[in-house]
Amino acid sequence: MIRHLVLFKLNEGVGREEPRVAAGADAFFALGDQIEELRSWECGWNITERPIAHDFAINSSVEDGDALKRYLEHPAHQAAAAQWREFATWVIADYEF
Repeated sequence: MIRHLVLFKLNEGVGREEPRVAAGADAFFALGDQIEELRSWECGWNITERPIAHDFAINSSVEDGDALKRYLEHPAHQAAAAQWREFATWVIADYEF
């Protein structure tokens, strides 16, 4: 199994209440039901005020590297990620467990 973690940081001056940000979050909330390769899917907004914290997180898992590739190339994932490119940066970690 591979764990796929993504932490998003909104760009300076961008708030989570903005319609485009809410739409981006909704797109990720929906992915768990849209992509067959996902074995687990969690995402949500950070709830702490710590300055080093990121704003939004995805915690998911897939069976193997091929499944991860299919997930990353899936049109629904591509569309959701494209929205976030407009207002955030992110870091990713993929590891086997």
